[in-house]
Amino acid sequence: MSEELTFGSFVRAKRVNLDPYISLRKMADLLNISPVYMSNIESGRNPAPKDNVLERLAELLRLDKQEREQMYELAAKTKTFTAVPGDLPEYISANELARVALRVAKDVDATDKEWMEFIEKLKKRSQQEGEQE
Repeated sequence: MSEELTFGSFVRAKRVNLDPYISLRKMADLLNISPVYMSNIESGRNPAPKDNVLERLAELLRLDKQEREQMYELAAKTKTFTAVPGDLPEYISANELARVALRVAKDVDATDKEWMEFIEKLKKRSQQEGEQE
């Protein structure tokens, strides 16, 4: 039986598999947090740190875009309140149409199918733009 992936287990797995290896103490030092706090994060006793620490953590762990998004999703789940993953608030705040789209989707209770169609349309556009470069 496999354990559920948590923010702490994700961070620990990424850290211990780094080449070169970074110890928990060294990672804490690089993040300017205490080793005890870092240990509590990895063991799930503390929620994910603030976004500025998360961003630095993503850099130190050399996460790609997908891993970064996964880290933010897992971090949001550690909060005691419903949280938007840390990589999204700035985009949402700066983009009025994103806020309008989210409100409309909420008002009409958009289905998973509708969201998937929207996502696939944007992914297709992204692929087409990548082919043109």
